[in-house]
Amino acid sequence: MRKTNIGVLALQGDFDAHRKRLEELGAEVVLVRKTKQLDNLDGLIIPGGESSTFLKLLGEAGLEKLKSFVRMKPTFGTCAGAILLAKEVENPQQMGLGAIDIGIRRNAYGRQLESSIRQGVFQGSPTEMVFIRAPKISRVGPAVEVLATEGKDPVMVRQGNVMVATFHPELSADTSIHKAFLESTNNGGQRTGTSGSQSS
Repeated sequence: MRKTNIGVLALQGDFDAHRKRLEELGAEVVLVRKTKQLDNLDGLIIPGGESSTFLKLLGEAGLEKLKSFVRMKPTFGTCAGAILLAKEVENPQQMGLGAIDIGIRRNAYGRQLESSIRQGVFQGSPTEMVFIRAPKISRVGPAVEVLATEGKDPVMVRQGNVMVATFHPELSADTSIHKAFLESTNNGGQRTGTSGSQSS
């Protein structure tokens, strides 16, 4: 049986932690440094880092190629990756892939807060969540499903084949979030057994 072939955008950020998590779960991982490597992937993770730097490094042609991929294949963005995939970005405003109908506010927890580990809820279970200069989801569109929360805040959402989280699941020992993403790639990006609330 062929292994699931997952790319991790490796232009910057902690992409290697995602690679390790995926390999632990049996996926074949491609560290994507050139957009032509997107061909033949089953899915893609866009890791944390600096979203404006991602845009600069991708360039116009790279961004268009990435947009085409995201329209077709399962894609998971964490932290800066979530910012890049969002439809609306503030603090400051920024254009990106516009792949998921959410508003997101950069550095919403304050730049001085380097990191915090909090207890959230994913699939109805308490889940450790690592936030590093995290953005906050300020608006959730009607077609967007909330998959995880921290307090009253949505911190992981999905629309179609695109999933985003404002925290760093790759920095926790729990593999359930990466497992859910791999299940979605095996299912063509459609919803698996993950439970969540539909925004109204």
